[in-house]
Amino acid sequence: MAFVNKKVKVAAPATVANLVCGFDILGLCLHDPYDIMEVELLNEKKVIVKSADGYPLPEDPALNTAGAPLLEMLKEVEDNIGFSVLIHKRIKPGSGVGSSAASAAGAVVAANHLLDNRFTKDELVQFAMFGEKVASGVKHADNVTPCIFGGVTLIRSIFPLDIVPLSSPPLYVTVVHPQIEVRTADARAILKQKVLLKDAIKQWGNIAGLVAGFLKNDYDLIGRSLEDYLVEPVRSILIPGFDDLKKACKAAGALGGGISGSGPSIFMLSKEESTAKEVEKVMQQCYTQLGIDFHTYLTTINTGGVKILD
Repeated sequence: MAFVNKKVKVAAPATVANLVCGFDILGLCLHDPYDIMEVELLNEKKVIVKSADGYPLPEDPALNTAGAPLLEMLKEVEDNIGFSVLIHKRIKPGSGVGSSAASAAGAVVAANHLLDNRFTKDELVQFAMFGEKVASGVKHADNVTPCIFGGVTLIRSIFPLDIVPLSSPPLYVTVVHPQIEVRTADARAILKQKVLLKDAIKQWGNIAGLVAGFLKNDYDLIGRSLEDYLVEPVRSILIPGFDDLKKACKAAGALGGGISGSGPSIFMLSKEESTAKEVEKVMQQCYTQLGIDFHTYLTTINTGGVKILD
């Protein structure tokens, strides 16, 4: 079969998973930061993944977050083709803003473009989850889904896959990435396996409230719902200064926020850009005082997801 395109470049954006109370089921896509990925068709059934930035990558594509999804995709393709991937990594691994998801989602969206878009977005998510399994040992979709779909997404179920894109009001997102690493697998390992019913009821109320707040453009409801009774109390111990930072950001006017994914990044949502800028100052002051290097991002919700550049 002749393909229209032999090579493509994409921007694969960062994502915020969980959105505080929605562990493994809620996520949103960011405009910044993002990876650049170049994917090229090969004339044999294999996958090659290379780094343009010197990041050490497994030689076996099955052990790579971009390679594993492409191997799964090739199982569904009869053509004798493969893919070569070159990654310009701008989203630091272990940052908590979907580094592995960007690699996985960017790879499958780019490959699908070269295959003349024969797979649906839902199918791309299913392929991309194999990359997340490489990264954390578990198939989860709360990062790859918003990365592929854009915007805010609810993953009602993984088996079977049931994705619900959500509308949302305009929001500014401020993210601080303290320069420490929290591995997703480690952050999952410390989670409690049993929770109290009273805590679960509070959590369900917040998840429902957050979804309703997005759909109704109700900023106050969004803010009230950004509380986590199950995961954040445990994971926050891995992030220096977390509790004080969260209080200071809300005092500066943020609607609310919390740990981005498994951390160590922390995100805050704001209604106004001026508030988001004040929140960024608070974040910078906090980690400067703690003597921990950091990066901050002030961005908005990316409604498009992975973007084809050329």
